[in-house]
Amino acid sequence: MCRGLFGREARGEHGGAEGNDGGGGLSFGRKYYGGTGLVGKKRRPQFHVAVASVATDIGSVEKAQKAAAKESQRPVYPFAAIVVQDEIKLCLLLNVIDPKIGGVMIMGDRGTGKSTTVRSLVDLLSEIKVVSGDPYNSDPEDPESMGIEVRESVVKGEDLTVVLTKINMVDLPLGATEDRVCGTIDIEKALTEGVKAFKPGLLAKANRGILYVDEVNLLDDHLVDVLLDSAASGWNTVEREGISILHPARFILIGSSNPEERELRPQLLDRFGMHAQVGTVRDAELRVKIVEERARFDKNPKEFRKSYMAEQEKLQQQISSARSFLSSVQIDHYLKVKISKVCSELNVDGLPVFLDVQFCN
Repeated sequence: MCRGLFGREARGEHGGAEGNDGGGGLSFGRKYYGGTGLVGKKRRPQFHVAVASVATDIGSVEKAQKAAAKESQRPVYPFAAIVVQDEIKLCLLLNVIDPKIGGVMIMGDRGTGKSTTVRSLVDLLSEIKVVSGDPYNSDPEDPESMGIEVRESVVKGEDLTVVLTKINMVDLPLGATEDRVCGTIDIEKALTEGVKAFKPGLLAKANRGILYVDEVNLLDDHLVDVLLDSAASGWNTVEREGISILHPARFILIGSSNPEERELRPQLLDRFGMHAQVGTVRDAELRVKIVEERARFDKNPKEFRKSYMAEQEKLQQQISSARSFLSSVQIDHYLKVKISKVCSELNVDGLPVFLDVQFCN
């Protein structure tokens, strides 16, 4: 059984989702190799700690390894080179700037560049501080984004080794099992070492990053339920054969789908803060330009990416600047009232949409 914690009840018909956040503390139980068993009340931990001493140096060997890994990666089509998809690009950039918006659902016909646009976003993602070796990408400065073992280390006053790493973009394949998504018992360690160990899944890897589900409308219903709970609460609970694990799963949920293949569940659509529609390009000149640009990329990816390097760097600077100013942005009361009136006139149920519009402003 795998479920998110503090799950909210979702309503259909494009309605809002009612939710409540639990208070109180956590009762820690048995400690296993690779994870911590939890017993008692399962509520969001509410405490604040400070990292007294953090090692932030990255060795030259590690830098060389990162550079080599980057070189060996499959070339990604530049985000700045994508034409026409202005609505999708705006939605994606807004979510990168402020993840509180709640993700984006992209709907459109086959061959309209939905997946290419989403995957091209990876080049623009900034670096974040994570605890070295932690499978949950724990934030050394935010207890709400820490794995349990890291939190315990901080409480004990232990030093944490911190490194800079790119924000993860995790692809959730349609054929993924529940164990692969949520995590399960590490069978190899159980057989070789005789210990109960937890093997984190894709939700752990996506913490503080982006979870992308292509053709999300074709995803199995039970996996949809898992995503709904985790996206709503930001936490994932895994219970397997005597092991109970709680870990943070705060991610930007991005989905794409083709409505012709299968309708999307209203409960899932309700979890996305933004919705973008893309259609087939009808302009003859634009179609030719798109094909020619793609041919250039396929012929020589490195040279093609180099030609857009200046535009990519400009976008990165704009994103970084927007993120730094985000906390100081204030919305006037009359604008909030105007947003509320628009939502009422459109018969929008619930308050999440109203909140999302505020975040976007």
